[in-house]
Amino acid sequence: MNRRELLQCAAILVSGVSVSRLGFSLSDEQWTYLANAPDYIARTPAYLSPSQREIIAVIADIIIPETDTPGAIAAGVPRYIELMAADWLNDQERGIFDAGVAYMETAIPEEYGLPFVQLNPPQQLQILEAMEAQASDSSWYELGNVQRDFVSDAPFICQMKELTIWGFFTSEVGVTQVLQYDPMPMHFDGDTPLGPDDSSSPEFLI
Repeated sequence: MNRRELLQCAAILVSGVSVSRLGFSLSDEQWTYLANAPDYIARTPAYLSPSQREIIAVIADIIIPETDTPGAIAAGVPRYIELMAADWLNDQERGIFDAGVAYMETAIPEEYGLPFVQLNPPQQLQILEAMEAQASDSSWYELGNVQRDFVSDAPFICQMKELTIWGFFTSEVGVTQVLQYDPMPMHFDGDTPLGPDDSSSPEFLI
C-alpha cells in the first residue's frame, strides 16, 4: 500500500464508519489489511499527557468549532489525532508533532504568562494564525495540493489542520450530520438557445 492508502485504512479503523459512507474505493490489499487489523474503536490512547490532550482539543475546536452542526470535539477528533500520532505518523512527522506539542505546552506559557488553554479565544487564534503565517512557505500550501499523501516535513500547524479535517470528516458525526449527499436530477441540453450575455460553455439544466 502507498502512504495515502494506509492513511485511509487508519481513518476507517479509528472512526469505525463504514467504507461505503466514507466513499473510499479500497484495494484488495487494503481489505486484507483491515480484516487483520486490531480493534481501534474501544482503544484508549496513551500517547499524550492530560495537559497535552487539552491543547490538542482546543486547537481542534478552533479549526472546526461547533456551529449549527457539531464540531471537532463532538466528533472525537482529539482522540483520533492522538491515535494517529502514536501509531500512524512516520518518524519525521511524529518528531514535528511532538515538537509542536512541546512548544505549545512550554513556550506559550513563558511568553503569555498562562497556559495556551487558559488564554482567551482571540489570543489562542492569534497564536495559531502566527504559526500558520510562519509555515506559509511549506509545500503543504501549494495551490490545488489536495489529493496527496501527508507532506512529511509539514509544520505542526499544518499537521493539526489536516488531522482535524481527516478526523472530522471520517467520523460518524462528520459523515452523518455534516456531509450531505443530495443528488439533483440533471440533464445536458446541447441545443439551448443562448442570449447575448450568456456564456458559450455547456450548461447543465435542472
